Amino acid sequence: MIPPVASNFVAGESASEALAHVERLNGKGVAGICNLLGEHYDDPAEATGDTAEYLELIEYINERDLEACVSVKPSQIGLDVGDEVFEKNLEQIAQKGADSNVFVWVDMEDYTTTDVTLDAFESLVRAHDGGMGLCLQVNLNRTREDLERLADAPGKIRLVKGAYNEPKDVSIRDKARIDERYRELLEYMFEHFEDGIAVGSHDPAMIGHARRLHEEYGTPYEVQMLMGVRDERQYELAAEGVTVYQYIPYGNKWLSYFYRRLRERKGNVLFALRAVLS
Repeated sequence: MIPPVASNFVAGESASEALAHVERLNGKGVAGICNLLGEHYDDPAEATGDTAEYLELIEYINERDLEACVSVKPSQIGLDVGDEVFEKNLEQIAQKGADSNVFVWVDMEDYTTTDVTLDAFESLVRAHDGGMGLCLQVNLNRTREDLERLADAPGKIRLVKGAYNEPKDVSIRDKARIDERYRELLEYMFEHFEDGIAVGSHDPAMIGHARRLHEEYGTPYEVQMLMGVRDERQYELAAEGVTVYQYIPYGNKWLSYFYRRLRERKGNVLFALRAVLS
């Protein structure tokens, strides 16, 4: 059972708990991105098992007619086992999403996985003429070229600042430069992308910049934030007419995810301490 303090960041251990959370969000005008926690499997049985759970999750979302989609990590569905295993499992999930009219996001992990993840995504999103999205990380030097490559592809791109501690020769480390580059790449996307842009950020400056670019270019966009981080602002943006998605983790591997959220934000640590002390 997930303790109350962790339940602010994780929806539960089961798909039913995650989807119940989605229903509550939908009532506030916010859609959900469901992510089964798990990564870096070197056992093909674990990758197959989580793939099967994603197929069931997509079916549940479709049956309940929820405003929700799914997001998968490559290393969760077989990338650490082998490229072919990952590609086969992702193809199954993409096909199920297409058949069920449920959008499928592909998360991006560390820089060593970028090529195989991008190749698999591009092949599938073009084959299905959309219905999928890919996360790209601003802190990697290569991201502008990757955006140029995908500009004419159907589907969406989620732009994030980047959470991995990448080597200096492939990444930007300076926070101010990352912020500057995020603005630059957002502008490129609003000018050149047609199928939609996902602003994966809690930063008010980036969200405001996206709103201004939308007013200038008219390109559709959405804001994506994590469960448990600036929840009230998510509801406010939705009430203002912005399309908002909340990233909703769930599953029995919640503990490591919860600790990661605490390490990332001092405010989260203070929140957890207050909850424990009360």
